[in-house]
Amino acid sequence: MGLAVSEMRRGMTILYDGELYQIVEYEHSKRGRGGAMARTRLRHLKTGRVTTTTFKGSENTEAAFLESRALQYLYKDDVSYVVMDVERYDQFPLGQEMLGDDAQYLVEGTVITGRYHEGKLVGVEIPSFVELRVVETEPGVRGDTVSNVEKPATLESGAIISVPLFVKRGDVLKVDTRDGSYVERI
Repeated sequence: MGLAVSEMRRGMTILYDGELYQIVEYEHSKRGRGGAMARTRLRHLKTGRVTTTTFKGSENTEAAFLESRALQYLYKDDVSYVVMDVERYDQFPLGQEMLGDDAQYLVEGTVITGRYHEGKLVGVEIPSFVELRVVETEPGVRGDTVSNVEKPATLESGAIISVPLFVKRGDVLKVDTRDGSYVERI
């Protein structure tokens, strides 16, 4: 039983050719008498690879139910990131490939979301916004009034982002993890 093109939505997780994908972009079209079709960009949940696929009708695809569980980041060892399932209290390692670039925003105690398919962890999501302390940045130049001037700042997690000149060492910043941008000083 396939998933109809009209049932697909952006953000949905689907099982396509035996692999799990998340729909990143979705465009539905119906032309004249022909059947409906959908142009999609799919992100493979394990590899992160993005592909473009066009679906006509309900081709070999179905909606995949993913269970979500809260996982708390504990520490990083030589090869992995150790997390704990907050409901079951079991600890296990996550490889760098599971977190990707998102790992640069993790500090001890951060709660992330584990996505499980049929009891197996298939992906993780970090919060869209995190609050991190600035551990290193150059002092702002007094009297510099040019708008939108930014400088680099190193955060407690190790991430380096661009911040306004008034930000100083010790400030706590709200950071958008989706694009690594400064949001506001807390």
